[in-house]
Amino acid sequence: MFFATPALDLQLFLLINQHWHFGLLDTIMPLLSSMAVLMALLAVAVAAAVLKGGKKQLILFLVLLAGMGVSDFTTKLAKDEIHRVRPLNAVAGTRYVENGEWRSRPDAFVRTKENGSSYPSAHCANTMTLALLALLLWPGLKAWPLVVPLLTGYSRVYLGKHYPTDVLAGWLWGVVVAGAVWLLWRELSRRYPSLRP
Repeated sequence: MFFATPALDLQLFLLINQHWHFGLLDTIMPLLSSMAVLMALLAVAVAAAVLKGGKKQLILFLVLLAGMGVSDFTTKLAKDEIHRVRPLNAVAGTRYVENGEWRSRPDAFVRTKENGSSYPSAHCANTMTLALLALLLWPGLKAWPLVVPLLTGYSRVYLGKHYPTDVLAGWLWGVVVAGAVWLLWRELSRRYPSLRP
């Protein structure tokens, strides 16, 4: 890994993961990190958009999914180069979920892994890409889609999967990917007007 965990990064992780927790959040946070839940919500959104706006709405959802695919693939490339160990495998006392149950690393826990896949957060990159593309493709949504990456980012720290800087890097990368995909889509839809809903 090319950087050590900054003190502020670790302190914020410890606050969110080890101190700011209670029963209701313990139930909600795994759901906010679930890609299955996100895909189910997207399926409902697709059905609603097609019913209201016609089959051409599917093209916009394909653009959205393509953007998320690019985001996921490129964050994996970064993870494979950076190798930052996830906090649940590096920090004593970290709370995490395993097989549906909350557990904690013991106070005497010592990091054993040399490599990991913590930086950047793919969940955060993908959901930020989704949110920004949704805002650009359907301007009537206003700012509501941005709630998704914000809640997902918090959940990733809460669950011990990422440090706050992993989340921030994921969000920033999501902005870059969404911008690039949007520019490409805008150019394609200008050249081929029949693609536009």
